[in-house]
Amino acid sequence: MSKTAKDKIRIGILGASGYTGADLVRLLGNHDAADIRVVTANAHAGKAMAEVYPHLGGMNLPRLQKVEEANWDDLDLIFCGLPHGTTQKIIASLPSHVKVIDLSADFRLRNVETYAEWYGHEHFAPQLQPGAVYGLTEYYRDQIKDARLVACPGCYPTAVLMLLLPLVGGGLIEADDIIIDAKSGVTGAGRSVKEQNLYSEVADGMHPYGIASHRHAPEIEQELSVAAGRDLLVNFTPHLIPMNRGEFITSYVRLADGHTAADLRKVLEERYADEPFVRVVPEGAVPATRHVRGSNFCLLGVFEDRLPGRAIVVSTLDNLVKGSSGQAVQNMNLMFGLDEQMALRQLPMFP
Repeated sequence: MSKTAKDKIRIGILGASGYTGADLVRLLGNHDAADIRVVTANAHAGKAMAEVYPHLGGMNLPRLQKVEEANWDDLDLIFCGLPHGTTQKIIASLPSHVKVIDLSADFRLRNVETYAEWYGHEHFAPQLQPGAVYGLTEYYRDQIKDARLVACPGCYPTAVLMLLLPLVGGGLIEADDIIIDAKSGVTGAGRSVKEQNLYSEVADGMHPYGIASHRHAPEIEQELSVAAGRDLLVNFTPHLIPMNRGEFITSYVRLADGHTAADLRKVLEERYADEPFVRVVPEGAVPATRHVRGSNFCLLGVFEDRLPGRAIVVSTLDNLVKGSSGQAVQNMNLMFGLDEQMALRQLPMFP
């Protein structure tokens, strides 16, 4: 049912010209309760959104403006889609009545010292960190409902944690022997012009990056450690693949004594039986990025390894939707007491 303008959520989007910001606008365009009042993009200030993204030209949106010129007083919610390290001070300066969903990494790590170690500078709003809720919807749903500040997970952590949290938490795999082979499309690197993201640099090839040093590793370890009840380290290596959207995780795990690959499948199926956006594919089926493109779905698969006592588990999602903007909208729905699936029911685009 459509809401009147008076009832709608008054929304601001910081960094609306980035890929995640644009996908937020796209998704919210089908949201009956969303009223986008402010969109910022310092590099494109003064332009219409359609000048930056012609595919959004049919929407009645305000013109882009600089962050410094935006008025937040009449808003209910702000999505922050700015680069890491630029959000903390801005959020700290916002009116206290405004709820915030941050899509950067600025509030994901609960330990501010760990943040400083991995992001190369001090945390600029440590007073806000204790109140930030990690926005992995399927695991922090109750806390998200009452939160003022939600830190949406990274795309890699979302895909990894959906796959591994039930297995680590249930003691089905050896938590000290987890290898995570991750692959993402180029949009995961953002929209700013970078030499390494030029077509000729990424097309017709694949390469790993951030080897043993990627900033999503401590985020993954933070949540898996909670599930295990002790500190964990994981072997995590991401790769850039020559496509726009999509993310695929292949994880090699050692089974705990007495468990089989069939047990892993059963636990995952039971954990996600009532979740609208997470699904375990039938035995023998292989998830693929093309099965989730443009959607808020995450697909999981389980396979017995040829090596005795080991299994191969996989997951896939669209890094811009379930791995970012879609999950953010899912969290917004919870924070405002709406149907969690509102504006997120679209099926994947295939082929």
